[in-house]
Amino acid sequence: MAAPLDVTVLRSGIPDTVPGRAVNVCERGIAAVLAGELTAGESVGVELRLSAAMEPLRTKATVRYQEKLRYGLEFVAISAEQRSSIRDWAREAKAETEISVGSSAADRSDREGDRISAGRTISGGGGPPRKLPKRRRGLWGLIALLVLAGAAGVAWWNWNRTWEELESSLKNADSVAAEKQHVQVPAEVMQKLIVHRVEPVYPAEARKQNLQGIIAVDLVVGRDGSVMSMHAVNGPEVLARAAMDALRWWKFEPYRVNGEPAVVETTLAVEFKK
Repeated sequence: MAAPLDVTVLRSGIPDTVPGRAVNVCERGIAAVLAGELTAGESVGVELRLSAAMEPLRTKATVRYQEKLRYGLEFVAISAEQRSSIRDWAREAKAETEISVGSSAADRSDREGDRISAGRTISGGGGPPRKLPKRRRGLWGLIALLVLAGAAGVAWWNWNRTWEELESSLKNADSVAAEKQHVQVPAEVMQKLIVHRVEPVYPAEARKQNLQGIIAVDLVVGRDGSVMSMHAVNGPEVLARAAMDALRWWKFEPYRVNGEPAVVETTLAVEFKK
């Protein structure tokens, strides 16, 4: 069962409150989605709002699990009274679910009783007429409760939709992370896929300093065969810069995995010699 909560953590001695929603609650802790980042092992304060009719449950917890914005929090300072509150809330939530299922049948029964009572009053027979206003008061009370329940349902729906969007963004983040996974491809394989090569320019500054050697450069090559990013692994900066200035214009045939173009990582070597 879901419930809104706030988690407070100290950042450089300053309290920082992170809103969220609990998606699973028990007497020992909660599973939650939070709109912020915590670290496993951190001690936090928790304020859990189980229902509008109850005081918020305030306690301390330890972050035991973390993945993206999903967390597992274990209570470390929960009283027997607070445990009892969680049990009572769970029973009431279950009872409300059962009542909502049977409310329409109960409503129909009340209307039937009002109709019979009204017929007896008009005809002068049956029970005393003073029971009619009592039934009507009960009916109006039920209608008021249904209206309040509807308003609460709308508020809950809006709140739930907000967190579903957050959870959806988590799934999208997982997809992006999968997208960023690169295939490692040996240099000799990528050399065979080169379709356009730009030879590096030997910098005059390097010639004056008699700098020479082989510069290794890590590359990320996109699905279209163009160089997306790179960084030099070794060598003097002036030679590394010259090597990357040339490699950024190289073009490769797309490397394919199961017939589909893939983003790949490779390491190529550029030699500078007099």
